Amino acid sequence: MRFTLKNTVIPGFLILFSISSWGQQSYNLATEYQADRITAVNRTLSSFTKYANALEMNAMEGDGLGILKEIEFETGTIEIDLLGENNPGKSFIGIAFNIEDKKTYEAIYFRPFNFVATDPNRIAHMVQYIHHPEYSWYKLREERTGEFENPIPVPPDPDNWFHARIVVSERSVSVYVDEIEEPVLMVDRLTTSKSTKIGLWTGNGSSGRYRNLVLSPE
Repeated sequence: MRFTLKNTVIPGFLILFSISSWGQQSYNLATEYQADRITAVNRTLSSFTKYANALEMNAMEGDGLGILKEIEFETGTIEIDLLGENNPGKSFIGIAFNIEDKKTYEAIYFRPFNFVATDPNRIAHMVQYIHHPEYSWYKLREERTGEFENPIPVPPDPDNWFHARIVVSERSVSVYVDEIEEPVLMVDRLTTSKSTKIGLWTGNGSSGRYRNLVLSPE
């Protein structure tokens, strides 16, 4: 008997699993680096051998990027594991997206040294949205206080890996951390420009470690 879909019943959960998997792609960042598929901007990249499949960006003055050459992303979900450190003023780590050039991009980043803060002002500055160069953290904090940065209700350990999930839509960005069900930050995007370039990000004087990048474009 000829096999056709007409006389085959496929369980619904298998169909849903297949559909949800089609658009999701995982990336081994160490492999991307070794294959010369990441462009470093104001940083040096290296495999972070202490952990399998991890990549490290060194610390330098100014912000740094690791732009993924062959990966495109505009809207959808970004997931990644991040490792900063409890080093006040020296650990800013996150993801840049909508990268137009080396200085023009949006980013979500974290200040791990504030994860253990007791000062209310520092507690309020754990996670941040920026759009460089026009909207730096300083400009946003001065002119739109509390709108583009937030505390994290259950902060991670600043010296251990934590998981970030960033949902980017046409007009907004929502950020989730570890197992916290509600977003720790929700903001309206400060640009209507569009680029499909995405990359790793570290702030002034900061190093960072990254692994387990998963993109689910819309």
